[in-house]
Amino acid sequence: MAKKVDKTEDKIVAVEEALSKTEQFIENNQKLLSIIIGVIIILILGYFGYQKLYITPLEKEAKAQMYMAEIYFSKDSVDLALYGDGNYLGFLDIIDEFGASKPGKLANYYAGICFLKKGEFENAIDYLKKFTLKDRMIAPMAAGAIGDAYLELKDYKKAVSYYMEAAEKDDNSFTTPVFLLKAGKVYEIEKEYKKAVSAYERILNDYGMSMEARNIEKDIARAREMAN
Repeated sequence: MAKKVDKTEDKIVAVEEALSKTEQFIENNQKLLSIIIGVIIILILGYFGYQKLYITPLEKEAKAQMYMAEIYFSKDSVDLALYGDGNYLGFLDIIDEFGASKPGKLANYYAGICFLKKGEFENAIDYLKKFTLKDRMIAPMAAGAIGDAYLELKDYKKAVSYYMEAAEKDDNSFTTPVFLLKAGKVYEIEKEYKKAVSAYERILNDYGMSMEARNIEKDIARAREMAN
């Protein structure tokens, strides 16, 4: 019993010594610690001030400016959507002026799609790669559009890589089977028939109710035959 009491007393002494050292450290470095705490408070206040006084008004203005560009985009008037009409900004101007805002970041996606429609595939890739918002629907579409651009440039390896990235970005029955099907077709171009079968079978097994699954058994049979 005496040994147990001794060990408890030793632990209490060790804790007291640690507390004493901590108090001594705080006392010796009081000025430095005050400066560090002050800097942290300034950074926190600065962040919230930046968000409230700069980013929030910027996003409101960016949304208002982008409204007309989105209208032109929906009407397939890609040049007006990109460059504006003289009264309203186009997506490229919105990127330049409001790039730090969410609408400014979203404008990269729109600009990329516009360039894709115009057949300017390198420009499309550049802008689509700048789209960084983690939107569940648009992020897969952006990656898939990069795949489309690389497909047009006949860079099949990069095309299939982005199609698979698009399929994995958000596992859902709307975008995933679309990009799995596109990936399978490119795998067939590359004569990677086993990978094509794998992509097609995933559509059949996991997304059997999707539009892409309607004729998928024919795709599976064809790719299996080629693989053999």
